[in-house]
Amino acid sequence: MQRRTLLQFGLATGASLALAGCGFRLRGLDQPVVAIDVLALEGMDSELSRKVVRRLTEAGTRIDGQAEYVLNLGPERFRERSLSVLESGPRELEISLEVPFSVQRRADSAYLLDQQRLEVSERLTVNSDELLAQDDLREEARERLRDAAVSQLMNRLRALDIS
Repeated sequence: MQRRTLLQFGLATGASLALAGCGFRLRGLDQPVVAIDVLALEGMDSELSRKVVRRLTEAGTRIDGQAEYVLNLGPERFRERSLSVLESGPRELEISLEVPFSVQRRADSAYLLDQQRLEVSERLTVNSDELLAQDDLREEARERLRDAAVSQLMNRLRALDIS
């Protein structure tokens, strides 16, 4: 019985290694192609909007204030919630980022994506003995949340059907 289990495990491992070795990838996963060639960006100037501009230009989308389609980015809203019961020692926090956005056609003001939200969260453990490190950990978590929100936005723009 053990020989059969070992043989099945070996075959499964070999198949997964063969797929990884041949360059198997899920179609469309993490491709930088966005369906919109030129896009206007409106909203507050923030770190998130700068990351969005950077990712869009890397994907081949030109940012132009007079473009036919407008990406409206709302303000970043960070929330922090304690998951621990104790107020001292190591505490677990959940930091979340929520950003409203929409994509609108300039010609007739029609929304291609109306009142959408990007929502990402991350758990973080902080120690009350290291106050300076807490601020650094929170800022690093906020940067990771912004990156995750931009990835979410890129995936939604990639799926957008412009006809």
